[in-house]
Amino acid sequence: MKKLLIATTALVATAGMASADITITGHAAAGIHSGLDATAAVTAVKGAVTQLEINAIAAAHATAIAGAGSNFSAVDTDVASTDLEALMAAVTSAKATLAAEQLDYDAAAAAGQSTTSEATALAAAKAVVALNEAKVAAASGTAAAAASNSGDGVYSNAGVDFTMTGATDNGITFSATVNIDAGTEIDTGDFELDGKDGGTAGLGAVSMTGTFGTLTFDDAGIDNLYDDGLTAADVSYSTTVGAVALTVAHDTGGAADANSMSAGYSASGMGFTLLASDGSAGTSASVAVSYALNDTVSVTGKTDQVAGAESVQTITASTTLNGVSVALSSANNSTWDVDLGYTAGGFALTYGVDETDAWTATATSALGGGATFAAGVSSDDEMYAGVSFAF
Repeated sequence: MKKLLIATTALVATAGMASADITITGHAAAGIHSGLDATAAVTAVKGAVTQLEINAIAAAHATAIAGAGSNFSAVDTDVASTDLEALMAAVTSAKATLAAEQLDYDAAAAAGQSTTSEATALAAAKAVVALNEAKVAAASGTAAAAASNSGDGVYSNAGVDFTMTGATDNGITFSATVNIDAGTEIDTGDFELDGKDGGTAGLGAVSMTGTFGTLTFDDAGIDNLYDDGLTAADVSYSTTVGAVALTVAHDTGGAADANSMSAGYSASGMGFTLLASDGSAGTSASVAVSYALNDTVSVTGKTDQVAGAESVQTITASTTLNGVSVALSSANNSTWDVDLGYTAGGFALTYGVDETDAWTATATSALGGGATFAAGVSSDDEMYAGVSFAF
């Protein structure tokens, strides 16, 4: 999720340190969308419902279930079962019981009779349905149905970000971030529907920087340096060795593809980049060399070796002149991309197409006061249009 953070409010304080600042920024966005791809944010992952959550659901409904007496059989709260068919049958049975209890309750209420016993049974039936649905989610890894990528809709979201920075008396600087986001979000860069934010405060990265480099802690929040689609890491360390910028990221949970590294070096218009990630299938790595021919033209050569797959070599040439940008790339696996762009003042247009004739087109315009209009369409009948704000 990208955010424009422009205006800030700073609170300055000192307490046994050289300095400390708190920067508060805000953002909001609203618009329409159609046909966007659903992402992992709206599709549950395997094990999204844990035994602890099952226990919590059972505890929350324990009184209701116990109050039903012999009307309901004992409910198994063990999430370890992988017999999805049996669990789904249990849900079907529980829903049938719920429907019957609802009819009894409605009939008693319509006749003006006491509904105390019917209400107890109805509460128990709802509890059993909730518990068994959670168990199905745990066994299948589908806590919620994936959002459709073909429907029309609107999105609106807002958030506040707190960035706290300071420095110790011996010169070590440190920072921490806390953010609060709520609403439905889209990823304009990838034409994806990110889904709903939880509306709760989240702790971001905590980092410390000194002559030793920068040490960052962020539980499952540090992107894999080779491919951000792989498992995120928990801690990273960045430093400079001579003219080489080096970063390593590590996952303390031992995920197979979460450990990664990057190294970069530049001199006399040339840049060298090495990225690598260690996974269960082996090490994936890419090496890129770029050269700026002049102020407007640059060429990049890259070889990428994904573990267990053939290496892919790609050549890219790009140029920018008078607001017009052109980038052409071609690889030895018969893939290619053409990207065009135009910027003038606060207005920008982009267009990209690849070997499959899939294309995207976007437009953005700065409206002033921290507001930006953005719209995009693609060959997959995807569309979005809206306004974002920075505070």
